Amino acid sequence: MLRETLWAMTAAAAFAVAADAQEMRTEAIRFAPGTSGATIAGSITGYESVQYTVGAEAGQRLKVRLEPSNLATYFNVYAPGSGPGDQALANAQFMGEMVPDTNIFDGTLSTSGEYTIDVYMMRSAARRNETSNYALYVSIEGDLPAQVEGDYADGLQGGPDYFQVATSGGGTLNLRSGPSGAAGLVTRLTNGQNVRNLGCRMAEGRRWCRVATLADPGFEGWAAGDFLIEGTGMASTPPTSAGGVGGTSTERVRFAAGTSGAELTGSLLPGESRRYLLGASNGQDLYVRVAANGPDLSYQIFNPDGSFLLDQMTSAQEYRGQLWQSGDHVIEVINRGNSTQTYNVIFGID
Repeated sequence: MLRETLWAMTAAAAFAVAADAQEMRTEAIRFAPGTSGATIAGSITGYESVQYTVGAEAGQRLKVRLEPSNLATYFNVYAPGSGPGDQALANAQFMGEMVPDTNIFDGTLSTSGEYTIDVYMMRSAARRNETSNYALYVSIEGDLPAQVEGDYADGLQGGPDYFQVATSGGGTLNLRSGPSGAAGLVTRLTNGQNVRNLGCRMAEGRRWCRVATLADPGFEGWAAGDFLIEGTGMASTPPTSAGGVGGTSTERVRFAAGTSGAELTGSLLPGESRRYLLGASNGQDLYVRVAANGPDLSYQIFNPDGSFLLDQMTSAQEYRGQLWQSGDHVIEVINRGNSTQTYNVIFGID
């Protein structure tokens, strides 16, 4: 009884640190196409906290491991529909059913939806304005069940009858043959286009929705739910063909002798993109970061065979991952805004 009381008091204090944070930011975790996990490098100082969101379904197994430089750093896991200030599904400071060791979460999920992983520092360290650099390892194991189970607030199989495509800067949205950035490209949907909602699933850490176009020619496939809002049954502009994007230039990336990275500066007019060719080998690790002066830049990465390594990542998120092909990899930076955008792009190969 005493132990449970102490746990409750300490847990409440931990929740308070996150809830009262001077700066609480949210970042969506996205897995590289065809993968089931991601590694995130982050840093917090003082009362800062970061809420990482990741989508998963009931019956799947969520694994989280935090490796901080400051040992006063922990994380809470919240079920769909809850967050800091609510009761956590697990507090990684205390060992229990889903916490086999400190800062490790390993549990089979009972609800389908978006989970929150809240990284924070204890009040004593936060008060001293200490800094913690950390690596957060997140993976989701297990195949999707035949149908959605434990659907939180009908967020996957319910929802509106129709969606509307809503992309930043009026760009197109890829419609794929399956719920994965690695699935084949069926066509591209235009911004503002209405599509029929055929149900959504969680894959690669995000919501994918199966949709059907309303105008001839008819297409059916899977689109990233991040770019879908409630729409109507009114047919709109037909989708574009699955061809290349116009206004694209190409540049070869070369590292200085004795180095393993490079930083380049660029500028793109509205709707333009630039493709960077970077030679690398199977088994090497690739790092990409795009530092933009606005929110409308995104980037995507192609394997040497033309398949997607990474599909539609915003410039706010960096990429780290191991390559599985040898040859020229393509990093395409895209301006989806209505004004000229300047940026720096950083490449690294280990």
